[in-house]
Amino acid sequence: MNDNKMTSVELRATWGLGTVFSLRMLGMFMVLPVLTTYGMALQGANETLIGLAIGIYGLAQAIFQIPFGLLSDRIGRKPLIVGGLLLFVLGSVIAANSDSIWGIILGRALQGSGAIAAAAMALLSDLTREQNRTKAMAFIGISFGITFAIAIVLGPIVTHALGLHALFWMIALLASLGIVITLLVVPTATHHILNRESGMVKGSFSRVLANSRLLKLNFGIFCLHVLLMSSFVALPGQFEQAGLPAAEHWKVYLVTMLIAFAGVIPFIIYAEVKRRMKRVFTGCVGMIVVAEIVLWGAEGHFWTLVVGVQLFFFAFNLMEAILPSLISKESPAGYKGTAMGLYSTSQFLGVAIGGSMGGWVFGHFDAQTVFLVGALVAALWLFVSMTMQEPPYVSSLRIVLSDAALATSNLEKRLKAQPGVSSVFIVPGEKSAYIKIDSKITSRPEIEALIASS
Repeated sequence: MNDNKMTSVELRATWGLGTVFSLRMLGMFMVLPVLTTYGMALQGANETLIGLAIGIYGLAQAIFQIPFGLLSDRIGRKPLIVGGLLLFVLGSVIAANSDSIWGIILGRALQGSGAIAAAAMALLSDLTREQNRTKAMAFIGISFGITFAIAIVLGPIVTHALGLHALFWMIALLASLGIVITLLVVPTATHHILNRESGMVKGSFSRVLANSRLLKLNFGIFCLHVLLMSSFVALPGQFEQAGLPAAEHWKVYLVTMLIAFAGVIPFIIYAEVKRRMKRVFTGCVGMIVVAEIVLWGAEGHFWTLVVGVQLFFFAFNLMEAILPSLISKESPAGYKGTAMGLYSTSQFLGVAIGGSMGGWVFGHFDAQTVFLVGALVAALWLFVSMTMQEPPYVSSLRIVLSDAALATSNLEKRLKAQPGVSSVFIVPGEKSAYIKIDSKITSRPEIEALIASS
C-alpha cells in the first residue's frame, strides 16, 4: 500500500470531522444576513441589541476556545465535542422558542460556548498520520470557505420561507446531526498524540504572544471579522433601502461569492508559488479599505452596494485562505498549534467586537457611519500591514523519533546543517522533532532519511 494514501480510518476522520465543522459553521453564519432585518420584529429588539446578538457568539467562543482545547487532553476529544455540540443545540432551541431579543442573545451565547474547534483538530491529529495530516487539514480549511458561502445564501432563503424561529430549529437539527456523525462515523482514537503542530501546549502561550509577527497576523484576523460582522449589521437594511426585499438578498450574496471564489484562486497561487505573500496581503487590506469607502458612499444606491460587497468578499475570501498559511509560516517550530489557538481566539474576539460595535454605531448614528468606522478600522489595519515583513516560505514537519535517533548526540546539529532546514526543535519527552523546511530545497523523505542514517 502507498504510504501516502489515506487509510479508511483517516478518510472517515477527515470527512466526518469536516462535516461536523461544516454543519456547525452553517449554524453560525446562516443567522448573519437575516438577524438585522427579521430580528427587528422580536420583542425589545433594537439595532444595538441585534448587534449584541450577532457578536455574543464570538465572545463565548473566544472565552472557551483555549480552555476547552486543553480540557480535551484530560477528558477525551469525543466527549468534549459531543458536549460542545449539545450546548450548541440547547442554545439553538432556546433561540427557536424565544420571541424576545434577550432570548436570542442567550441562545447565541450558549451556541458560542460550545467551542469544539481545538478538540476536533486534536482528534484529527490523533487519527491521521503525519504524512496525511496536511491533506486532512486542507480539506477542512476548504470546507470552511464553502460553508460560509452556502450559509449566507441559504439563511435568507430559509428565513423568508419558514421564519426566524424555523431557522434556529434547522440549526439545532444540523448540530444534532453533527452529534450523530461524531458518535457513529468519526473513529475513536485509542490514544492521544501530543502534536504541537495541531494542539495547544501549556506554558507556550507567552512565547507566541511575544512574537510581533504573529501579533500582527492576529490583529489582521481580528480586524477582518470586526469588519465582516459590523458590515452585516448594516448591509441588509441598506439593500432594503435600495429596493431589494430581504427575501432577494441571497441572490446578491450568491453571485458575489461565486465571483470571489473564482477570482481568488490565481492570487493564492501567485502568493504561494511566486512568493509574493506580503504584496497580496497588503493589496487585500487596501481593497477592503476601498470596499468600506464604497459602501459608506453608497447611500442606498443598489449597484454601488453590489460593487462594495463584491470588493469586500473578494478580499475576505482571499484573506481567509492566506492568513492561516501565514500563521503556519511565522510560528516557531513546535508552536504552530498554540499559535493557531490564539489566532482563532483573535478571530472570535473580532466577531464579538464587530457585531456589538456595529450594532451600537447603527443604533446611535446610521448605516453610513458603520461603514465609515469600518473604513477607519481597515485603514489602521493597512498601516499595520505595511510594517510586516515578507514571511519565511517554510513548511512545518513533525517527525517521530526512535530511541536510537534520540540517543544521537549531534542530531539537532545535523538537521540544522541540512540545506533547506530553517529551524529544529527536538522534544525528547514527546519523541518528536519539529522542523521548518523550505520545500523547494528539501523534503520530508530527505529529512527522514537523514534521521535514519544518524
